[in-house]
Amino acid sequence: MKSSKFMTFFSRLGAAMFVPVLLFAFAGIMVAITTVLSSPSIVGGLADPSGVFFKIVYIVKEGAWTIFRQLPIIFVLGLPIALAEKAAGRAVLAAVLSYLTFNYFISAILTQFGGLVGVDMSQAIKPGSGLAMIAGIKTLDTGMIGSLLIAYIVTDIHNKNFDTQLPDWLGTFSGTCYVVILSFFVLIPVSVLTVIVWPQVQMGINSLQGFMANSGLLGVWVFTFLERALIPTGLHHFIYGPFSFGPAIVPEGLAVYYPANLETFIAHTGPLIDIYPEGAFRMYGMSKVFASPGIAAAIYFTAKPDQRTRVASLLIPVTLTAMMTGITEPLEFTFLFLAPILFLVHSFLAATLATIAYAFGVTGDFGSGLINWFATSWIPLFQNHSGMIFTQIFIGLIFTGIYFIVFKLLIEKLNIKTPGREDESEMKLYSKKDFKNKNKNLEGETTTQFEDQALIFLNAIGGKENVESVTNCATRLRIRVKDPQKVEADSSFKIGGAHGIMRSDNNIQIIVGLTVPQVREAFEKLL
Repeated sequence: MKSSKFMTFFSRLGAAMFVPVLLFAFAGIMVAITTVLSSPSIVGGLADPSGVFFKIVYIVKEGAWTIFRQLPIIFVLGLPIALAEKAAGRAVLAAVLSYLTFNYFISAILTQFGGLVGVDMSQAIKPGSGLAMIAGIKTLDTGMIGSLLIAYIVTDIHNKNFDTQLPDWLGTFSGTCYVVILSFFVLIPVSVLTVIVWPQVQMGINSLQGFMANSGLLGVWVFTFLERALIPTGLHHFIYGPFSFGPAIVPEGLAVYYPANLETFIAHTGPLIDIYPEGAFRMYGMSKVFASPGIAAAIYFTAKPDQRTRVASLLIPVTLTAMMTGITEPLEFTFLFLAPILFLVHSFLAATLATIAYAFGVTGDFGSGLINWFATSWIPLFQNHSGMIFTQIFIGLIFTGIYFIVFKLLIEKLNIKTPGREDESEMKLYSKKDFKNKNKNLEGETTTQFEDQALIFLNAIGGKENVESVTNCATRLRIRVKDPQKVEADSSFKIGGAHGIMRSDNNIQIIVGLTVPQVREAFEKLL
């Protein structure tokens, strides 16, 4: 039971992280483009700081930096949106106010007692100082971890106490005010504990940074393997998150560090890996681009000849999504639950691909898909690092072939029922009408595709009375049910277009795809 609650906590937290994370791609692309347009080595005289062109580009660049300069606040804003079970807007207000209060508490504690914990508040804020300026408050640099922790605490208080009925004479303190009051007193001991514990945590993070930075290819392989292998649990966010957005390898996170130093990387004429070895931990996107077509081709060519047109219609959109955006779950869940061994092989090959590419000097911002690759790495770096880019493509295409051969052999050897290899009875594509005919007591009426899907999922999950909570990440609808025995077979969810289902005690994850926010909204309306 404790293990289940532990997994639920991190699963919900990981899902909530995706709300702000999905905003980073556009911001990163805009930072990269404006950096290129202000680099003398790329645009020549147009990069003159006194020129109108440079000044206009500078204005756009400053706007693009917004999300990266306010990461803790952005995570505090995003978490309640995903986790609040009611009045999400009010939960956001309570979380932001409480997070600011938390940092004011810490600032005051350090000002009065900083010497007792070895923190000198008079020192300047710089890398290694352990301090940060958050919303004008000089405080401990708890980064993403601190913002997620406080937002989760306050959202949990909100979910449990927002509807609490106070006596009439205390009515003015009900609702959000009551949540903020409770959070205020809860965060006093939390702040004290943070001041005592966090400096030690920072020392541990520094040690981890040193280990990863000095463990070479082994560290890259283990990191990438875990990032892929944990996808079924939804906990892979906690592998790459501290590296991309937190202090695990560089204090500000690689998502901020890379664009901040992109102009230096562009101008560097030697191997990029010499000045940016940290890019090893942004190489996990290699498999998203190069493995996806190999896997899809293997599934296609092992399908029955008369079913290949149908299989292609399924595989082409999810493969292009994986390659262009880096969202791989719709493709991966196509085979994950049919044959977990394929996913284990996939994780092994993905780690090997990233490690070999890194060993040959490939580094950059390759954690996402081709859209991001072109904008943030390939185009800006091509002038001085074209050899590295061609090396990356060459190695990647070799692995596309390896993936195709390995997956095709395993699918045929193990007789895995991937799409197009099922029995005819399993090949039928269902409509909402079919589903309603099958389920005469179907709850609710719908008017849109998203409402159709939500209605099908709601009934397959056991009805609204069986739903305890619902959240989502980039591609999954995550539902905690009261009685898992009431949840129907996976085929009932596939009628609604689900790519796959993951079950863990009372936690059900429905792999919907990139339309999951709209499906979740429709699902909550039905509730």
